[in-house]
Amino acid sequence: MRLVLASQSPRRRELLASVGIPAEVRPADTDESVRVGEGADGYVRRLAREKARAVPCTVGELVLAADTAVILGIEILGKPRDEGDARRMLRALSGRTHVVATGVHGLAAGARGGAPREETIAVSSAVRFVTLSEEQIAWYVSTGEPLDKAGAYAVQGAGGSLVRGIAGSVSNVVGLPLAETLALLGRLGLSLPWEAR
Repeated sequence: MRLVLASQSPRRRELLASVGIPAEVRPADTDESVRVGEGADGYVRRLAREKARAVPCTVGELVLAADTAVILGIEILGKPRDEGDARRMLRALSGRTHVVATGVHGLAAGARGGAPREETIAVSSAVRFVTLSEEQIAWYVSTGEPLDKAGAYAVQGAGGSLVRGIAGSVSNVVGLPLAETLALLGRLGLSLPWEAR
């Protein structure tokens, strides 16, 4: 079975490659707007499911999609609109603990026109930020790194210097909870590297 990654995220592809799982990238184009009354868990699960279903899949392929959100209180922090929005998010995260939630959906094409096998999971991690000075915020925003990241930071980059600690899956904060994703892929029939020997 071939794995298709419905994401342009180089981090997700790198995480899979780090455990010996190659993936063909076929990005999904979906509306990432939060629906009225939608909680964070439901939001990331729905987006992952919609992304997986938006990608063409044939027999012998398994589509993997994921969506990660940063949640502070009840607010879902997406990607900042601009530098000012990135500064606003970083000020809000400063000295506080927030949640990073990732929804993961796997879809294995059905044989001979049969229904596909699908499964969705969601994983959450708690992230504690250091207290940031205005100078730190200005420096970090000037790196350009926050501008295409949910919550305006990347733990695997310079944004790691803003994080005091993580409770839960570290790879989840990067964008793909690796242990849980591998278990899901195995349940859907993907041969995992340690099983292929």
